[in-house]
Amino acid sequence: MEIFFGIAIFLLGLIIGSFLNVCICRLPKRISIVASRSACPACGTTLKPRDLVPVLSYLFLGGRCRYCKAKISLQYPLVEALTGALYLLLYVRFGLVWPLPVYLALVSLLIVISVIDISHMEIPDGLVIAGLVVGGAQLTASIFTPYFGAWYSYVIGFFAGGLPLLLIALFCTYALKKDAIGGGDIKLMAFCGLVIGRKLVITAYLIGIVAGAIFGLLLMALSKRKGSDAIPFGPFLSLGVVLSLFFGDVLIDWYLGLLV
Repeated sequence: MEIFFGIAIFLLGLIIGSFLNVCICRLPKRISIVASRSACPACGTTLKPRDLVPVLSYLFLGGRCRYCKAKISLQYPLVEALTGALYLLLYVRFGLVWPLPVYLALVSLLIVISVIDISHMEIPDGLVIAGLVVGGAQLTASIFTPYFGAWYSYVIGFFAGGLPLLLIALFCTYALKKDAIGGGDIKLMAFCGLVIGRKLVITAYLIGIVAGAIFGLLLMALSKRKGSDAIPFGPFLSLGVVLSLFFGDVLIDWYLGLLV
């Protein structure tokens, strides 16, 4: 049964990943994600169900539109495969218990946020609102079920997630006269803190900052970019949150062990 559920969760992730691609393409353009059917961005032909099978359609079509032969962005199968893989890994990590649907929703939002932030350097407010809804569900569960820990841990997580970036942004804006932190990043970590709680949001910060710093240094070394050039921080914060879901407790125990 575990194998059956694992396959079902993976397939669900592939399907959800296909929908996430719709969100990624339409939200920055302020286009409804449900008002119209998917179409080829090159020729405008409405796509049929056989053209929309996650990952497989891309492979069978050789990465090109069936109708105009234009190249299909690799983003589509990658997002679908990534979503399916993360869904499966979360199922393996947590099983069929309450945090699973919350974490599935969270990683789905983080995938959309990351790709949009990379492409457009923005995090749409609609995704932040969706994240707050997910966080509200987690907070409500913690109130009625002691298994999730004290409810105030998630409230503290909300402030621990958003407040540090807010203070940094204010300092950079008024003291250094630079816009170093985007408002979207602040909102992202605030709702993530509400979902994963105070302890894990700290590890998410550490992982995200280290990953972002390494990436920035590599860019400067390979392409001679200036340190003042803006890079999207949302993907690195999202990476930190996802890795914290899987390894946050282990990292915390390891660190506390060093202090003993």
